[in-house]
Order: sequence, then structure tokens, then C-alpha cells
Amino acid sequence: MKNREPIGVFDSGVGGISVLRELVSIMPNENYLYLGDSSNAPYGTKSLEEVRRLTIQNVETLLGKGAKSIVVACNTATSAAVAVLREMYPELPLVGIEPAIKPAVSEYPGGRIVVMATPMTLQQEKFHKLMGRYKMKARIICLPCPGLMEFIERGDLDGEDLRKYLTELLWGIVREKVDAIVLGCTHYPFARDMIAQVVGDEVAIFDGGNGTAREMKRRLAEADKLSNADQIGTVSFFNSRDTEEERRLCEYLLSRKSSSI
Repeated sequence: MKNREPIGVFDSGVGGISVLRELVSIMPNENYLYLGDSSNAPYGTKSLEEVRRLTIQNVETLLGKGAKSIVVACNTATSAAVAVLREMYPELPLVGIEPAIKPAVSEYPGGRIVVMATPMTLQQEKFHKLMGRYKMKARIICLPCPGLMEFIERGDLDGEDLRKYLTELLWGIVREKVDAIVLGCTHYPFARDMIAQVVGDEVAIFDGGNGTAREMKRRLAEADKLSNADQIGTVSFFNSRDTEEERRLCEYLLSRKSSSI
């Protein structure tokens, strides 16, 4: 069989499993290696240099395990390191992720759109360039969410503490009409149902996972690296916080049924 080497997926923790779900859905016959760096999470509060160093180190680990391509399933790591990684590995099919501002603005031109993201993502030049392309087409409001990622890392997706956190975070924003929320961190789709409960069903919610998965499929096809296997592929999890609890959380998030993810 051809091209059975795995697709490597990297995130600062377990949030990138929301992107992994999309990859598995779109390319079920591929094998996957998922590497989370939970012992160093959160990346969103670290310096640019530290995030870049950690991202490059972890991508090199995946390549050392035989990955044929890389998905950087972390908005912060994408902003900090993807350009450098493309220079280091010009032939490697490599895809990052960015907040889904474009589809949100396309659906709600002139609307009020909230971008929820880590403080570091919102500070990065890459994000400002992205926002600059659309700021005349909609009212875009940046909302830093320090602490939200940690709920997902703990596996707290339905608790009252999360509801209270989101209610306090979003209360001032949703007093005025909001058309859409963009989830600018790959951890946040796992809190999507709770966010929808807090803001109401009339607010559309966007994330970039599906677009990232489709782009990886396109790049693999372009490089003639798509698997031709008939059987369903495998998923292997690795985490710098190498505990049985962490492995169970990864498997739970991958298999978790949700109306929104």
C-alpha cells in the first residue's frame, strides 16, 4: 500500500483534537500521530521566542516518528512558528490554522463579530494582518480569553465553573447584538455547546478546523502523498504529560459526541 506514513498533528495540549476530528472525518483512511505538549501549556501566555522554540522542537519529534506531513493545530503556534517551519522544510506538506474570520464575515457582512482567542494570538502580527483584511467589512471585536484553555485541558466541558467563566467573559459583549463568534483557539470548540448556551442559538459560531483539514487533503494530493488504503486508519496519541489520565482525556475528546464539533 502507498503513503501509509502518518499525518502528524501538533498542539500545545489537547485542543488540537478538535482539528484531528475534522481530519479523521475528511481522510478516514489515513494514519495519524497526535502530539500534545500539555506539560508546557498554555502557549498563549508565553513569549514568541519560547512558543517558536517549543513548536519547532515538537514538530521535529513528529518528523522523527515518520510523519509525512504536519498540521500545526494551534493558533498561537501557527502565528509564532509556521513561517519559520516552512523555510526549514520547504518540501513538507505543512498546514497551520487561523481564526475563521473570512467565513464569518462572508456570512455576516457588516455584522458584529467577536473573535475569542488567547492573548498571544491577538497580539501577533499574523493575526493583525488577517483582521486588517476584513476590518472594513464587519465590526470585529477581539476578546482575549485567559484561562479558557485550561478548562479543556482538565476535561471540564460541561461544569458550572465553565458556565460561570463564560457568562462573566461574554456578558458585556452580548449585551449588544452579536451576529457571530469566531473560536480562535483549537481548544475552544470543545466548549462550543456551553458558549452557545450562554450567548443563545441566534449567534453563529465558527472555527477553522474543517478548513484546515480540507487544506491538508489538498496539499497531500498535490504532493501525491494521500493514502490509497481501503481500511480505516489509526490514531496514536503522545503527550509531554505522559499519564494514563492524559491518554484517556485524548481518547474521550476524539470520540466525544457533540452537536457542534
